[in-house]
Amino acid sequence: MTLNNKNLRVLVVGCGNMGASHATAYHTLTGFEICGLVSTGNSKIVLNEKLGGNYSLFSDYEEALKATSPDAVCIATYPDTHEAFAIKAMESGCHVFIEKPLADTLEGAQRVADAAQKFGKKLLVGYILRYHPSWKKFIELSSELGKPLVMRMNLNQQSQGAKWAVHRNLLKSLSPIVDCGVHYIDVMCQMTGSKPVQVNAIGARLTADISEDTYNYGQLQIRFQDGSIGWYESGWGPMMSETAFFIKDVIGPKGAVSIVAKEAAGVGKSSTIAAHTQTESIKVHYAALDDQDHFAKQDSWIDLVDEPDHQELCNREQRYFLKSILEDIDLINPTNDAINSLRIAFACDESVKTGQPVMLS
Repeated sequence: MTLNNKNLRVLVVGCGNMGASHATAYHTLTGFEICGLVSTGNSKIVLNEKLGGNYSLFSDYEEALKATSPDAVCIATYPDTHEAFAIKAMESGCHVFIEKPLADTLEGAQRVADAAQKFGKKLLVGYILRYHPSWKKFIELSSELGKPLVMRMNLNQQSQGAKWAVHRNLLKSLSPIVDCGVHYIDVMCQMTGSKPVQVNAIGARLTADISEDTYNYGQLQIRFQDGSIGWYESGWGPMMSETAFFIKDVIGPKGAVSIVAKEAAGVGKSSTIAAHTQTESIKVHYAALDDQDHFAKQDSWIDLVDEPDHQELCNREQRYFLKSILEDIDLINPTNDAINSLRIAFACDESVKTGQPVMLS
């Protein structure tokens, strides 16, 4: 596919883990062309070498915008830059792909969304699980369990070295239950199709390596209007346990559906980005009993043939980004969903800091 008979020229801002994955997608997929790589450190040099060493490199974002005049900007920087970078890109006439979260404040996220409407530009937020066939199936199967649902999810990451440095930098902007939690809050909202009405959350600062007003472990609980409830747990750092760090489980009156990822949940995998989206198998448990009160049906396993790795998921995100531009797809609803999950996550953050439940209007 092409854009008016030419490739979509993309400026990649942020060349770390996710930026590198998106840049790889632009480098390999038809219809895209990288016009520049931007980062404040050496990550752009490392990425450029990985991709063949032919791209223009910049340390200053605004300078790169002016020099390259891109059609689109991919923003994969730390969250505290998201709002300013996204709005500047759209003011400059660019479409925007932006990693979650949309911004580091709810008001900022809304300003980014408003800018997309004002300037008539596509804005796609990187909710990678929405492109994963197994997660789609997981959500679909949850609708067959009846109501209310009990949703149990976590993603704890034991980190050291460069990964712990990344986590410490992220903690300057957002807590784990906001930065990672928006993915799983979004999943819970899709599963219930119901309005969240109350959140409770707790958190703990487990290291002196972060500021005193920050916590690197958190757990949230959400109560939905239909009676469904859900919890999510997330912690970062060298002290985190790798016991039961990967739980993706939904229970309803008719049974349970679980993602069982024996390989992804193994020792040493908690900080591996590829493992964060890996599913491997889905187990379906049926609650129905026979006249002897024994299970009437055996558990079943679903092994989906289409199990994309992390890079392929990024490729799918970028294919959809291009498709949304070429076919003028309305992205208001997914943008509003991204704002809604962020709103809930920030309410959880407030609950941690105040020690009180937060009611959602």
